[in-house]
Amino acid sequence: MSITIKDVARKTGVSIATVSRIVNNQSGYSEQTRKKVIMAIEDLGYSPNALARGLVGQATRTVGVLLPNVSSLFAGKLLEGIEAAAQSEGYSIVVCNTGSEGERTDDYLTILKQKRVEGILYASGDFPKDLGEKIDGLGLPVVTVATRSHEETIPYVKVDDQTAAFDGTSCLIEKGHRSIAFLGGGLSDPVAGKPRFDGYLDALKAHGIPRQDSLVRFGDFRFESGKRETGRLLDEGAAFTALFASSDEMAVGALHAARERGVRVPEELSVLGYDNTLAAEMALPPLTTVEQPLHAMGEQAFRTLINGGGSLTAKHAIIERQTVRQIEEE
Repeated sequence: MSITIKDVARKTGVSIATVSRIVNNQSGYSEQTRKKVIMAIEDLGYSPNALARGLVGQATRTVGVLLPNVSSLFAGKLLEGIEAAAQSEGYSIVVCNTGSEGERTDDYLTILKQKRVEGILYASGDFPKDLGEKIDGLGLPVVTVATRSHEETIPYVKVDDQTAAFDGTSCLIEKGHRSIAFLGGGLSDPVAGKPRFDGYLDALKAHGIPRQDSLVRFGDFRFESGKRETGRLLDEGAAFTALFASSDEMAVGALHAARERGVRVPEELSVLGYDNTLAAEMALPPLTTVEQPLHAMGEQAFRTLINGGGSLTAKHAIIERQTVRQIEEE
């Protein structure tokens, strides 16, 4: 059985991406790590394929970007940041639309291998263990952005979604709201669905507000599900003065549902979104939202990929516009 780069990584306790950088004389590691990897290579008798090393030596200055939905405003803002950093460093990017369930990921990994990209950025969406193993097999560095791998060795750039949702819900509570509906992306989503719901629940508990499951609805982060679920809440006569949506698109859907039913925002219903995409600025009225600094996250993820470095938790913020009102104490 031949020795692989994965065996070297396992013996040294560093990532496959780091071993790949060392084998190909790239930057992004300490001298101590380099010596440890070289010693392991000698001990194991690992011999990198000469042709593959020759191809890597002929730098393509190209990076692959895997996204589940390139047409979304969320993806657009991330890509702007990635592309800006790539251009400043003299790189180009290959953008791959993997599909909402990642159904085209394997095909695109084959294409990226053929194009001899120098690394991969995986943006948004779940990052399953088998995907990490497939990328490891390519011997390429990888960084996730707006998501994270189940393996701690893969660097990520993302906000703390649970804390951000806690702060968003707390913003509504601090403005006097006590009956707050929640629109989420689904508890099966470990990246953004469950953490944002947990943050919402944490905020209710921290402020002594009872949980009301009748005010909780789940969808898929998109406009249509936000509009549909808000419409159902309003049609059922649910009593709530504010709504926290787990994405700006869902929040804009909520605005449309309210408008169609003659519910005034923010006079009768306050709405708070999540992401701070262009949708938040274009909404009528302009949407108050929890900001993920998506452009900056894209830039940072690209630089982490080509220069090396560890994971980074990006800072979120509450961007106040016109969809949340203060309830005056009686």
